[in-house]
Amino acid sequence: MTNRTLITTIFDVEPVILCITKFSPSKVILLTEEDAADKKVESIETIEKTFGSMIEIKRKYTSLYDHVQVASDVADLIDEEHDKGNQIITNVSGSRKTQAFGALYGAYARKDMVKRVVYVTEEDHEIIDFPILSFNISTTKKSILEQIQSGTSSVGDIAQKLDISKGMTYNHLRELKSLGYITDEDGYKITDSGKLAGI
Repeated sequence: MTNRTLITTIFDVEPVILCITKFSPSKVILLTEEDAADKKVESIETIEKTFGSMIEIKRKYTSLYDHVQVASDVADLIDEEHDKGNQIITNVSGSRKTQAFGALYGAYARKDMVKRVVYVTEEDHEIIDFPILSFNISTTKKSILEQIQSGTSSVGDIAQKLDISKGMTYNHLRELKSLGYITDEDGYKITDSGKLAGI
């Protein structure tokens, strides 16, 4: 039997309880932040008290407003759970939009490892499946993004570090710019979209 991990944002308890009862996970990872609002802390404690004796409940501390950091943290969680052979479901129903979007982007960054991405409606508590999209970039383009993020912005330096031609590097940079992953004003710089695509 495959174990399931539910990675979930949280504010109110209802969407998380609905996902737990619907998907029967063996593990729940609650995304939260340091100094969370009292309502969120109460919801987390309710989930821990209600389900903690039956399933593993963990808290993952991440950012509330830095969606790139949240996406990176969620992608790392997905990697860890996938390596354990667990099926992953991501719920993006609770918390601030920036944290929920970050969780969504993290799932997109690991689309081949995620079974479902869901949202629970506030009005009638219906579970809606989101499409699992991807950033769809090659490993070479990802490596170029990493080089730019680390401060390398010369075409020649990027080409040399990746052992590809300058012409090929220019082509990749042009495509990355057209996708909105980099800008070339005052040298090459990575955008937030590029940071997400590089996760």
